[in-house]
Amino acid sequence: MTAAKQRTVRAVAVGRGLRLHRFETQGGLPVTVAQRGRIPLVAVRLVLASGAAGDPRGKEGLADFTMRLLRRGTAHRDAHTLDEAIEFVGASLGLFAGEDQVALALTTPAEHLPAMLGVLSELARTPSFPEEEVRTERERTLGQFANDVDDPSLLADRALIRTAWAGHPYGHDVSGTRASVTCFTRQDPAGFHAAYFGPRPAQLFVVGSVDPEEVGRHVDEAFGPWAGGPERGVEVPPPGGVARSGTVVVVDRPEQTQSQVRLAGPAYRRGAPVQFAAQIVNVTLGGGFTSRLVREVRVKRGLSYGVGSSFDALRAGGLFSVSSFTKVETTGKLLSVMRQEVDRMRERGPTQAEVEKAQRYLAGLFPLRTETNESLAAVLADMALYGLGDDWLDRYRDRVRAVTRPEAREAAARYCFPEPPLTVVVGPAERLRPQLERFGPVEVLSADDVL
Repeated sequence: MTAAKQRTVRAVAVGRGLRLHRFETQGGLPVTVAQRGRIPLVAVRLVLASGAAGDPRGKEGLADFTMRLLRRGTAHRDAHTLDEAIEFVGASLGLFAGEDQVALALTTPAEHLPAMLGVLSELARTPSFPEEEVRTERERTLGQFANDVDDPSLLADRALIRTAWAGHPYGHDVSGTRASVTCFTRQDPAGFHAAYFGPRPAQLFVVGSVDPEEVGRHVDEAFGPWAGGPERGVEVPPPGGVARSGTVVVVDRPEQTQSQVRLAGPAYRRGAPVQFAAQIVNVTLGGGFTSRLVREVRVKRGLSYGVGSSFDALRAGGLFSVSSFTKVETTGKLLSVMRQEVDRMRERGPTQAEVEKAQRYLAGLFPLRTETNESLAAVLADMALYGLGDDWLDRYRDRVRAVTRPEAREAAARYCFPEPPLTVVVGPAERLRPQLERFGPVEVLSADDVL
């Protein structure tokens, strides 16, 4: 009996005229195919639930380092031959690492899908991690860290992650640190691949003008032999909250004339029901150009050209943060205004008019997130990875519109810093300390401590 006859395909309607066709390869790789449109361009996404949160202690950045090296050679082709195979047919390939996942994203003309699935299979199954490529990538990454020292916004973001998630698997930048990357050898990415790559913690998504049955045959040819590997992806424990809440951390950059400012507190995990109400709060507070923070910080006081808020929701937990920048001399004033606006949102929540305005904005924006085959493949991958449910696409706008003002007020009370937030500032510590001491105990770090 052929593989095609053995394959059991389940078709699921997910709304908006979209049907998903699902099956598994003989090795256990779950596959989802979405027929869409008439343009002969196909998006393919292979996702594994094994991201930077699985980096071993002292090997921070290993997931990202491994993904950078996948394209640098396999058991059958070197880096140059792989690049030629991809570029010759007009395809494109991206390799990514995040906190909760690693992904291989391919876009190809439909006629070349079988060959490109073969390339994708090679990259996932048989990377060779050549010694010379490992050395080159290590030096390239360390060179990027050297450049990062001169980017105060990046330093602030890295300091926030490192401080807020201290002691947790999320507590380091995806790219790692200079100390960890310096120690990488070929055995490290090879070990990460052996530990976390396999068909069971992976999922394959194919979106485009394709025939599901035909795609099934091509996937069987490319990935059918893939077997073994771990039973599941990285298990991430829930965080116990934000470390050093109420503390002011200053990354000392004596030469700067501006300060980068961040505030952070704990938030929800990805997929939590409260996220719809929380997004209403965020859009109103700082998630749009007409938000309260923009009005109070930029329009009324001219303290900064840019200010905003966001929820960063991951599989095990999340952060709510507010970010901006200003002149060193007005850092304390900026912090006061930012905290006052967050406090006002926590105490009163958004008005009914603000709720309705945010609902229109979010409902109108959502279709753009699935406009292309690539973006739809990414959303389908997130739906699977975070357990969002098959009705996520169909019901998203209804769920946004269903949020009531009391629900939004409850979300604001829960996440808009009911406890003093962690504060991170990048700038000259000596000049900043007198302005910051009223916001909490001040700790000073160097850029080397962050990188």
